[in-house]
Amino acid sequence: MELTNIGDLVVRKSYGGDVTFRVTEMRSHQAIIKGTDFRLLADAPLEDLIHAKDAVPSEKSQRAYIKAQQSVQKLHQDREAQVEQTRSRLAGDRNLAGAQSYFEVPGTVLHLDGDPAYLKKSLDLYKKLRVPAHGQYVPENAMAQALYRLLPTIQPDIVVITGHDGVLKSRIHGDLYSLSSYKNSSNFVEAIQIARQYERNFDALTIVAGACQSHFEALLQAGANFASSPGRVLIHALDPVYIAAKSALTSVQGTIHITDVLSHTVSGIQGVGGIETRGSYRIGLPKPQDLSKLNVVPSAI
Repeated sequence: MELTNIGDLVVRKSYGGDVTFRVTEMRSHQAIIKGTDFRLLADAPLEDLIHAKDAVPSEKSQRAYIKAQQSVQKLHQDREAQVEQTRSRLAGDRNLAGAQSYFEVPGTVLHLDGDPAYLKKSLDLYKKLRVPAHGQYVPENAMAQALYRLLPTIQPDIVVITGHDGVLKSRIHGDLYSLSSYKNSSNFVEAIQIARQYERNFDALTIVAGACQSHFEALLQAGANFASSPGRVLIHALDPVYIAAKSALTSVQGTIHITDVLSHTVSGIQGVGGIETRGSYRIGLPKPQDLSKLNVVPSAI
């Protein structure tokens, strides 16, 4: 049998290989493992682990991969449709120079993540979608303090507060209404409260918060626009990014279509929920010109 080492990709036999993990730490006869696609941090006996290359991909993993690809494709399609719609609208106005005369101002995202690997994946997707984003790796228990410092400086339109969470094994038969039954939901609540003290208007600052099995109701009550996880299920690493990007690219003249957004996340309505929220995308006129080509006659003394 091949030995398990830090950095190996593995699945758990006892769970039918439903989620692929990377080994991040070894502890005696156990390994600390982190989901590659789902925001899940767990421990497992070494004898329960199989190298991913030796395992048959689970139906759950295959579905999640396909759904993630479809979600990203949907964002790209929506982006292209938005550009064409704006160009068509401006082209029909005789007072404008043409359909190319506008510039875009998508909402700005501040993304705090308790996992550096997931943060990198998230920032890569924001970049592909041309969504301006500032990312910070911050441990969940330090997120409230980080937001207190970062919000006045960055002044984002959207804040993402995510990382690792879950129902504690010691509380599996306990009270799911209690924040003490969750690994990091109380830290997310504290961070949301700091963000809401900074900006109380739900349309001026959109907050996307939570991770796997987070206390959905507590996060919404604290002031999140969108949160996980209504069904206390695992959420995909990019689900918060999808919602944030959708918010950044939805016009300020309209609201984010909740059913449309949730149906295109990997985890669906059991994984993420939220409230009606206005978008933060704007267009401006005219498009900035190349100043080196302007023939300007100076007029100031």
